[in-house]
Parts: sequence; structure tokens; C-alpha cells
Amino acid sequence: MARGALRPVSHDDRLSLVEHLDELRTRLIICIAAFLVCFAVAFWQNGRLLHIMNRPLEQTAFQKGSQDPFEKAAGFQQKEKVLYLQMAAAYRALAADDAVSPETRAKFDTLARNAAATAAAVPPPTAKRPVTLGVGEPFTATFKVAAWAALLLAFPLILYQAYAFVLPAFDPREREVALPLMLGVPFLFIAGVVFAYYMVLPPAINFLQNFNDDSYDILLQARDFYSFEVMILLAMGALFQVPIGILAATRLGLITPRQLRKWRRYALVIIAVVAALLPGQDPVTMTMLMLPMLVLYEGSILFASLLDRRARRARAREEAALATAGDDGDPPSDTD
Repeated sequence: MARGALRPVSHDDRLSLVEHLDELRTRLIICIAAFLVCFAVAFWQNGRLLHIMNRPLEQTAFQKGSQDPFEKAAGFQQKEKVLYLQMAAAYRALAADDAVSPETRAKFDTLARNAAATAAAVPPPTAKRPVTLGVGEPFTATFKVAAWAALLLAFPLILYQAYAFVLPAFDPREREVALPLMLGVPFLFIAGVVFAYYMVLPPAINFLQNFNDDSYDILLQARDFYSFEVMILLAMGALFQVPIGILAATRLGLITPRQLRKWRRYALVIIAVVAALLPGQDPVTMTMLMLPMLVLYEGSILFASLLDRRARRARAREEAALATAGDDGDPPSDTD
């Protein structure tokens, strides 16, 4: 293999250790270059990226019945704004009265302008945003979020390079099983991340942020919040790989769909333990993590059963064709 060049490697090729290391180095360079390009794009669009990361938190603000002191203070300010606008309108009406003396009319005009200016100065109600405590935390938190986003964007290419390096070690039968399954890994990972962002994070953050909010002044540090989000997104993306593992095991004959059905109770316990070990050990987050895993487990059993039936039918047809070909063949001759 030429240094720095990549070419397809078949199962029968025999490469030296140096050639394997050279191929690995080249693929690592490609992965790092892809990550750096994605990181540059993510950091360039860091404002939009942070808005996307903050959206699940923003959706938890100003919930009905919220006792959060900051939200109650914002609500009081909005009521004050309405009052000042009403006062400004009343003072303008009094100033327009012809029975009022010019001096009093001037005072009413001043009061109306002051009330309108005070109403305009009331800040609009803003949704929750993470807070930063350290001097450099705004930069470091943004840097980390951009890095995680870059890893997510570059993940399909990184997986492809990993597959291309490992696949030559598989024999033709194993490659026939592994290749279609591996192609599904990036799509399932992205599906898991999207599911976590829209279905897991909003209810989990809403529950955690509004739990006993009348007893706390809830300030959420950016470092902890983004770490929580990233861990949930990555964990759900990884958990969506369950069908890949199950289908690979069944296609290689390591387990059968019947065994998977028999182990359903043990799988439920394992899923509950995994959900408890992930960030956010509250009942809402655990439930939202467990439900898709259970659905994926049951769906994998169903899909594996369908593939198993199809494989049995294909083998039966092949055996029937071989038997028919044997019956139609010429009988062996008795002559030399």
C-alpha cells in the first residue's frame, strides 16, 4: 500500500504490520480532519448552536402554577407594565380636559410621559438560560458544546472509517451479515439523538427544574446543564444500537428469537438498571429512557423472527431445488 493512500482491502489480502499501521494512521488523519472542519463550522455558528441546546430549558419557563421566585418576579413586572400603561393613558385623558389649567395639563403630560417611559423600561419576560460563574466559563462552555456538536456531525464519517478498517478481517459470510447492519448504525444513532432531544429532554428538564421550585432559587450552571444534555443525547444514540447487536447475534446464530423472548424479564431488569445509571435518575427521565429501549428490544425480536423465517424458507427452497435436480438427473450407467 502506498504511503498516505487508501485502497479497498479484501479478506484474502495479506498486509504487513507497517501497512496496517499506515492505513490506520491515514484513516485517523481523515477522522481528525473531518472533526476539525465540523468543529470550525459549529464554533462559527455557536450562537445558533447554544440556542438549540437552550431550547429544552426555555420550554420549562413560565409553566402554569410555577412557584419559581424569578418567574414570579417577572410576572409581577409585567403586571406593573400594564399598570403604567393604564396610568399613562389616564394622564393623557386628564391632560386633554379643557377644564384643566395649563399648569395642571403640563403636569399631567409629564406624568403620562414618565409612566409610558417606565412601562417601556420594563424588561420582557425571558425564558430560562444557563448561568456562568467563572471568568472563562462562557468561552469554555461554548467550546465544549461546539466540540460535542462537531463529534456528532462527524460521527457518520468516523464510523465509515472504522468499518472500512475492520471489515477486511471478516470472512465473506460474516461480512454479508455485518455490512448491512453497520450501515444502519449512523442512522439509528441520529434517530436516538433526535428522539432524546424532542421526547426525553423536555419532560425531564421540566420535571427537574420545577421540582420543589418554591423552596429554591433555581440557577442552572451552564457547565452542568450542557453536560447533562450531551450525556442524555449520546446515551440515547448509543442505546438505539440495541437492534444492531440483537440482529447481528441472531444472524450469526449466537442466539435465537425464541431465547430473546424467554429472556424478556431479564432484559427488563437490565434496561431498568441502565436507565438508572444514566444522568437524571428521576422517574420521568428513567421512564422516557426505558420506553424506547423496551420498544427497540421487542421490535428487534420481531424483525429477527421475520429474517429467521425468510432464511428458513430460502433454505427450504434451495434444498427442494437440489432434490429436484437430483431426481431429474440421468441414472448412473452400469457400463464402464
